[in-house]
Amino acid sequence: MNEHDFTLADTQCRALPSGALFLPAHGLLCVSDLHLGKSDRIARRSGVMLPPYEVRQTLEKLQSDVHAISPKMVICIGDSFDDLQAIDSLHDDMRLLLTGLQAGREWIWIEGNHDPGPVDLGGTHLAELTVGTLCFRHIATAQSGEVSGHYHPKHRVTGRSRPAFIYDKARVVLPAYGAYTGGLSSDAPVLDQLFDKNAIAVLTGHKAVATPLRKFPQRAS
Repeated sequence: MNEHDFTLADTQCRALPSGALFLPAHGLLCVSDLHLGKSDRIARRSGVMLPPYEVRQTLEKLQSDVHAISPKMVICIGDSFDDLQAIDSLHDDMRLLLTGLQAGREWIWIEGNHDPGPVDLGGTHLAELTVGTLCFRHIATAQSGEVSGHYHPKHRVTGRSRPAFIYDKARVVLPAYGAYTGGLSSDAPVLDQLFDKNAIAVLTGHKAVATPLRKFPQRAS
């Protein structure tokens, strides 16, 4: 089995190797920080040209997850686009791909710090959303039972760092799903203060691999 199952606020969750989160009981697939159009934004603001393949790579990965799972609902929890201009620069074939992914299911865009405005690409745009016992938002707060992103966590094991989920009994922070996204080390103070001493990191890749977030936990929960 390539996924990692865990329970958050009495809800069964499944961390997928791709970096997506699946809630079987709700038929819900959640992804964070696609940052579509990042190469376009960098070119506009700095003149640095990057290979323009990140949108296709990210959406084709999402397409693979959607086809494999056939979710009833997809929630993109913020920073789906690198900025609002990136939405306008999407090529027609990528818009068509998105339209196909949305067909026959509920699609929710949660606002992030990069894309706070309305998204004219189908679906519903919200600040946050509660489904069952879980609240989906872009940036973690003190609320228990929340699913968030924003920090692009990465965890290092045996010298190699990979995008990772981090979760404990109160919350889960998803890795960045986008192809051109960087990452924040899992031991960064802003992440450390979010999680208790028993937190788990789930590395993404060919297989979702769970490991303790802290090798020698010192801080009380």
